[in-house]
Amino acid sequence: MAQRTIHQWKSIALVEEDIELPNQKNITHTTIKHPGAAVILPVTNSGDILLLNQFRPSLKKWLLELPAGTMEPGEDSATCAHRELIEETGFEAGTLVSLGQVTPLAGFCDEIQHLYLAKDLKPNHSFSCDEDEVIELVTMSKAQLQLRIADGHITDAKTIACLSKATLCGYI
Repeated sequence: MAQRTIHQWKSIALVEEDIELPNQKNITHTTIKHPGAAVILPVTNSGDILLLNQFRPSLKKWLLELPAGTMEPGEDSATCAHRELIEETGFEAGTLVSLGQVTPLAGFCDEIQHLYLAKDLKPNHSFSCDEDEVIELVTMSKAQLQLRIADGHITDAKTIACLSKATLCGYI
C-alpha cells in the first residue's frame, strides 16, 4: 500500500494511500491522520459542569464546548485529559473516569476521541492556553447544558457525545 503525505501541520497530516477494500476493489483514499484527543466532562462538587466558550477560527465563531485537546507524541489519553483540563480550565481532577471513545469523522479522519468524566476538581494555577486559543470558562447545570443542546445553541459533537455517554452510564 503506497502512502503519500500531501500536507503536514503540527502532528496532523493529510495522507493519500492506495488501499484494497473488503470487496477487493483498489482505490486511492485521502485521510487526515490525527494522533487522537481527550475530551473531558468536568463536574464540580456541586454538580455543575465546566464548559469553554471558545473562539474557533475555522468557523469564525464562538462555540460552547467541553475542554479537549490533542494527544502529544507518546502521551496516553488519560495524561492528555489531565493536562488539557488544567491548561484550559485551571482545575485538576482528583478522579478521572474513562467513558470510552468516539470516532467523530470516520469518513476522512482516523481521529479517536477518548471521553472522560473529571470529578473532585481543585484549582491548579498552571492555567495556560495555547497561543491560538481564546477561551472563556463557563459553568452551568446539567439541565441548562441539556437545554442549550436541545435548542441548538450547543452544536459541538464531542460535547454532546460525552454528556450523552456520562448520562447513559449513570455517572451524572
